[in-house]
Amino acid sequence: MLKRLGIGLLTAVVGLLAWSAEPLVVIGPWSGAEAEPFEAVLQAFTEKTGIPVDYRVMRAEDLAAVLPAQFGAGLTPGDLIFTAWGWWVKEFAEHMVDVSGEIAGIPFTTDPLIVDGRAVGVPYVTWVKPGFWYRKSFFEAHGLTPPTTWEEFIALLEKIEAIPGIEKAAASGDGVGWPLSDMTEHFIITFGGLNMHLGLIEGTIKWESPEVRAIFENYLIPFLAHASDPIEWTAALDMWWDGKYGIYFMGNWLTGMVEDPNDLGVFTLPGCQAVVGGTDYMFIPKYSKRVDDALALLRYLVSVEGVALRVSKGGKLSMRADVGPEHYPPAEAALAQAVGALSIAPDMDDTIGGDWQLAFWDQLKLLWVKPEALDDVLRALDAAYPKKG
Repeated sequence: MLKRLGIGLLTAVVGLLAWSAEPLVVIGPWSGAEAEPFEAVLQAFTEKTGIPVDYRVMRAEDLAAVLPAQFGAGLTPGDLIFTAWGWWVKEFAEHMVDVSGEIAGIPFTTDPLIVDGRAVGVPYVTWVKPGFWYRKSFFEAHGLTPPTTWEEFIALLEKIEAIPGIEKAAASGDGVGWPLSDMTEHFIITFGGLNMHLGLIEGTIKWESPEVRAIFENYLIPFLAHASDPIEWTAALDMWWDGKYGIYFMGNWLTGMVEDPNDLGVFTLPGCQAVVGGTDYMFIPKYSKRVDDALALLRYLVSVEGVALRVSKGGKLSMRADVGPEHYPPAEAALAQAVGALSIAPDMDDTIGGDWQLAFWDQLKLLWVKPEALDDVLRALDAAYPKKG
């Protein structure tokens, strides 16, 4: 009897240990080299707490397709989940744990997502999309300099294309369409101003309006004559770095994905007064069986220690006012100084979201390969804009 009892206790203890060693599942959008800095932070958390973490990759559009059905069944594929789509987190706030107590008193530079007094989404570091990146060594070798006027920008594109081995002056990164949308927003903000950008987001300005159409016709389409067809964005990054293209528009996470960040330079379109910036929001589904551990990880990720560790590895900027550029590597510190005088604009497609975002991506992929379809593209964007009321 005692022997059987002892075996039973041993089995229970082994089962408990096996459960406790079960990893916390974290889902985020970063993969490959882009994920490595974040995975280093997760490893530091595990070493500090003993809680193992299993990081899995799912982008916002994939999460939006999967999570509603999961939530409807009282399930979740992850214990702590990241998405850039703040609108989506708000829409499904009833399925999120209130983390107000975990983040009270933190000096965020980007606001948490609050729904009915509940904090359901927490900003995790920030990013900006500052403009066109170039390799300093490439520009120096070919006598190139960043442009200060639109005419100089076009001349730069022509000089790059005259270099042997160059396929096009600019690489066009693509995925589901969002890198193309980033470039488009940069042109709108530069030549139409921040108010036009905000008006298009709010629906008070139409895509078919003459002032918007003029930006596409006079600036974006002439640029497309010097840009590649859409290429998967990480492949485009490698080809640009290898010298097949001269410039590449991408967010500042690029600095953590190249061999030598100190060889990076970046410029906005001449005259630009604002750049798009944003964050990824983390949330804890209330269906997680590891809420306490997920809360512990969230507290670490937003702590001074956790944020300083993440931004020290490049590719992101701090979302805490008390963790500043002194923690950044040189490329990020220079970027922070360069964009410090610029306004920060919301990401258009992430802000509007929904079916319109998908339409925006698809229409831009069409425009990139068929610029003569401009009027059809603008008409489709107006038609897809969500009806209010």
